[in-house]
Amino acid sequence: MLFEAYEMQNIQTQLIGNKINCGKGHALREGVKAATGDLIIYTDIDFPYTHDSFLKIYSALKNEDADIAIGIRGEKYYSRLPKARMRISKLLRWFIKKFLRIPTDDTQCGLKGFNQKGKEVFLQTTINRYLFDLEFIFLSARNNLSIKTVEVELRPDIVLSKMNWKILLQEFGNFLKIFVRSITNYQ
Repeated sequence: MLFEAYEMQNIQTQLIGNKINCGKGHALREGVKAATGDLIIYTDIDFPYTHDSFLKIYSALKNEDADIAIGIRGEKYYSRLPKARMRISKLLRWFIKKFLRIPTDDTQCGLKGFNQKGKEVFLQTTINRYLFDLEFIFLSARNNLSIKTVEVELRPDIVLSKMNWKILLQEFGNFLKIFVRSITNYQ
């Protein structure tokens, strides 16, 4: 593990700016498009997950256990969320489990990584806001990529925010788009 941690400390970074806020999904697609490494790992802007969580994602990819490694959140995570956000998150997980045929119902964890096969699929996503993650996992499953879930933990000092209702309504529309794609077998 120490060797892998050292390897990760020597990564190159590049800052890519967007003059207009088009959403997290759009910003990540721009970053992924410019990425040149064999493996790509992304997270939320506040880096809410522990170093060990990053190393678990990295190890799953480095050891070629999967094309995509996605963080999943346990009950400890939910105990730290504002109540409304916890209910929304669990409701989304229920909808995913009930209506979509993908390898996990926890698609919204903000820590994921992938290899070049995953990059190719990630760049096919079209959702610009929060549900780009769900779309990515949906497309990856449809393209038979190997997906591994990795339980991750929040840093102890992180404070999680409330969700904006306007964005939630927009994202409901994005969920419906993915659902329609799932029943029509449209990639």
